[in-house]
Amino acid sequence: MGKRTRKDLPPKQEGKATEEVPKVPIFIMGKRYEVPASLTIQKAFEYAGYQLIRGCGCRGGICGACGTVYRFPDSHKIEVGLACQTVVQPNMYLTMIPFFPANRATYDLEKVKPDLDSLVKLYPDVMRCVQCNTCTKSCPMDIEVMDYMAAAMRGDLAKVAQLSFDCVMCGLCASRCPAEIAQYHIAILARRLCGKYIIPKSEHTQAMVERIEEGKYQSMLEELMEMDEDRLKELYNERETEPEGAGEDWTPKDTQYL
Repeated sequence: MGKRTRKDLPPKQEGKATEEVPKVPIFIMGKRYEVPASLTIQKAFEYAGYQLIRGCGCRGGICGACGTVYRFPDSHKIEVGLACQTVVQPNMYLTMIPFFPANRATYDLEKVKPDLDSLVKLYPDVMRCVQCNTCTKSCPMDIEVMDYMAAAMRGDLAKVAQLSFDCVMCGLCASRCPAEIAQYHIAILARRLCGKYIIPKSEHTQAMVERIEEGKYQSMLEELMEMDEDRLKELYNERETEPEGAGEDWTPKDTQYL
């Protein structure tokens, strides 16, 4: 994350739209700034003159790259959120933590069994969980992290996968854990094992894989690769898109690519 002077900010951040919105004071790494009250934390950083080189990711609450911790005056509580989703509040004292270090096990999914022994072998720290619920309170996605850790300790990988499905891997749970566990790495291993060994195979997905392996789409891909940029843009703009609110049985009129 770099720093720029106010005069270097893009013109769109200096327009009337932000000047008409009431401003609130926030503190970024100890320094006070006045920012429009309608901005998210991420946009407030940029309005204040910071250039986000890391920790900006998808900007849509999906990737988890912008985990943020903050406090309010006269409060002992550490608040958490995703900077791209959380709107600023007066006197926030905040900082972004775009990456929280956590050890990740290396494994071959083809050789790992979907059981407790495999989980503990790869992540022995799973058994250090004391069920304090700090992880759940730290999750910006409102995931019951403590509950899926309890399921992991029982070897119930399907339950871990179900409860952790919305995890965005931001690392805020690990940053607050007194047992220093990387909960999200344990959860994603459980989801991978569940997807490979426990959940019934999807027939239509398997059928698509077979068509790909048979080379059905190879000539189509080669044709696209030979097109110039203008033709690719033209095809993209003319493509048939799924109507808003379409049901699961919707299919395009041209089915040659299915």
